[in-house]
Amino acid sequence: MSRFSLDNESIAREIISRYPRPKSALIPLLHLAQEQDGWVTIDAMRHIAELTGTTPAEVMGTGSFYEMFKFHPVGRYVINICSNITCQLMGAESLLEHAEAKLGVKVGGTTADGLFTLEDVECIAACTEAPALQVNYRYRLRVTAEDFDQLVDDIRSGTARDIPEHGTLSLVRQSIPADRGAGIVPPEQAREVSVWMARNDAAEQN
Repeated sequence: MSRFSLDNESIAREIISRYPRPKSALIPLLHLAQEQDGWVTIDAMRHIAELTGTTPAEVMGTGSFYEMFKFHPVGRYVINICSNITCQLMGAESLLEHAEAKLGVKVGGTTADGLFTLEDVECIAACTEAPALQVNYRYRLRVTAEDFDQLVDDIRSGTARDIPEHGTLSLVRQSIPADRGAGIVPPEQAREVSVWMARNDAAEQN
């Protein structure tokens, strides 16, 4: 279980600086922790609490509301197969059974090599493309058993280059120049229109 590395602590402090209150950065910091280790460790939550002036319980309470944050080790590739009504009607149950057989694990399990975790999830908002799944939250649509086998084989061989390892939201890290900020002051200290509102007003007048 690990705290932020020195590089990630620096990124965390930059993220916090974007917000009027440090606590507002909890969600992006949870993403950063998950990107570092593949899941959100206890020590990472303690570190986030220190950086934001909150408690580890508040960090856990925020993160546990969201399915995509994992608070236990998972595979490098988390496969979420939707089993809600539309996907169910279009064959998701059979697909899930096939996935269990292909990976050799039951739903909720992780393969012995630590590569895959298989999950049965609720609606992933792709009802018109059922049955659907996500791998590390990248969509695969109208998935057949053959498609699933090819997906797993491609990941194992390293040819599925569009799917980063679990925890990586984006391959390009966001950076906000100081002059493009949104006017970072606590709400109770605001005495004028925020920078972004003033900028938008000026653009509309031109």
